[in-house]
Amino acid sequence: MSIELREVVKRAGAETHIHPTDLMLSEGVLNILLGTTLSGKTTLMRLMAGLEKPTSGRVRFRGEDVTGVPVRKRNVSMVYQQFINYPHMTVFENIASPLRVAGVSASEIERRVAGAADLLDLGPMLNRRPEELSGGQQQRTAIARALVKDSDLVLLDEPLANLDYKLREELREELPGILEEKGAIIVYATSEPQEALLLGGYTATLHQGRVTQFGPTPEVYRRPKDLVSAQVFADPPLNTAAVTKRDGAIRLDDAVAWPAVGPAADLREGRYTLGFRPYHITPSPVTENALKVEAKVLLAELSGSESIVHVEVGGHGWVSQSHGVHAVAVGEVEPMYLQIERFLYFGEDGALLAP
Repeated sequence: MSIELREVVKRAGAETHIHPTDLMLSEGVLNILLGTTLSGKTTLMRLMAGLEKPTSGRVRFRGEDVTGVPVRKRNVSMVYQQFINYPHMTVFENIASPLRVAGVSASEIERRVAGAADLLDLGPMLNRRPEELSGGQQQRTAIARALVKDSDLVLLDEPLANLDYKLREELREELPGILEEKGAIIVYATSEPQEALLLGGYTATLHQGRVTQFGPTPEVYRRPKDLVSAQVFADPPLNTAAVTKRDGAIRLDDAVAWPAVGPAADLREGRYTLGFRPYHITPSPVTENALKVEAKVLLAELSGSESIVHVEVGGHGWVSQSHGVHAVAVGEVEPMYLQIERFLYFGEDGALLAP
C-alpha cells in the first residue's frame, strides 16, 4: 500500500507553496517530512489527506487516482501539535468519537478503544476528562483517537512540538513501534533534525516547497545529495566556507590549508563549498590527523553533557559541538581541531561531489 504524488503543484494566487513534486510513501515504515516552518510540510500533508486539491498533478492511493476525492471520503487520520480533544468527553469517549460517527457497534468500539489505550498507556485514564490529564497524556489521547480508526493513512503534524523535553523523549522512543503495528501509511512532519534521526524510517528533506532528497533517514543524513539537503538536516547549522583546491591541497585562505586526501583527492582543481557538521570541529583532537586552527571564541554554551562553542576562523563563523564541558575563554583565541576526513565538498551548483 502506498500514496504517490505525481508532479504535484500547489499555488495560492501568485505564490507557489509546493513546486513540482514526485514522492511515494509506503506502509511498514515511518515516513518523515523534515523542514523548517513554511517549508511545505503541512501543505503536503493536506494534499495527501484531501483537505486541499493540488493546482496540478495527481495524487494516487493504492494505485487509484484520488486527486479530487475529499477527505470525508477517505480513511485518513491527522494529529496536530495542539492538543485537540473534546473537553466535555472522557478519554474513552474522545478516543471512541470517530468510531461512533462511523456507526461502529458498541462491542467493537470497546475492543478497539481498549487496544488503542493499551498501546499508549492510557488504560487507567479512560474515565478522566482532558483537563485532568498532563500535556503528554492529552497528546497520547489525540494519537489514540487517530489510530483507533484503523485508517489507511495517518498524518502526524509535529505532534510532539508542544510537549516538554522529557515527554518528547518518552514518546519519541515509543511512537515508531506503536505506529508500525498499525499497518497504515504513516507520515510524520518535524522541524527537528535530531527527531528525524531518533525516529529513523525514511526522510524527505523540504526547502521552500521543494523535496530536495528522500531515502532511508541515516543515508539522507550521512550522504546529502546537495548543500541544501545537508543544511536542512543539520542542527546546529552546517558549517560552510568557500575553499580552493590547488597544488594538491585544499586552501581555506593563505593561512589555513590541508592535503587533498581522502574524499578530496579526486576533485579537480578549482573552487568548492566546504561543509562540515558542528561535531567535526572540537576543542581537542578526536583523530590523529586532525587539523589544528586558531579560532576566536565568540560565544560558549556549556552544559553537563556537551559544549557548543561559536567561533570565528579566518572570517568564517562556525559552531563547534562536543561531548563534555570544555572551558574556553570568550573573546580569546583558542585552538580548534577539524576532522578533515569528514568534510563534504559541494560544487558550484550545490551538488555533493565528495565523498
